[in-house]
Amino acid sequence: MQKAKLWAMVLMFGLALMFPWACASSEKAPRQDKETLKSWLSDPKVAVFDVRSPGDWEKATIKIKGAVRQDPKEVKTWAATLPKDKKIVLYCA
Repeated sequence: MQKAKLWAMVLMFGLALMFPWACASSEKAPRQDKETLKSWLSDPKVAVFDVRSPGDWEKATIKIKGAVRQDPKEVKTWAATLPKDKKIVLYCA
């Protein structure tokens, strides 16, 4: 059951990345507050992926330590490689 929820969440985030206008609706994609994310960063069962656009990522003054950078335009390439044994967090601007 938990794996199904995880993959549903990953799929929703992936769809949001492929369709930028979907990001405007925060009702469909589960979001976490900054404090929750901070508490997860030291958990080895959590994988954080920074999927901001290349321009947003380059301009950013703050980056999540340990996050793996992925290009949102290449989601079809890297989505299948996401770890199946971890909670996945996708960060976008």
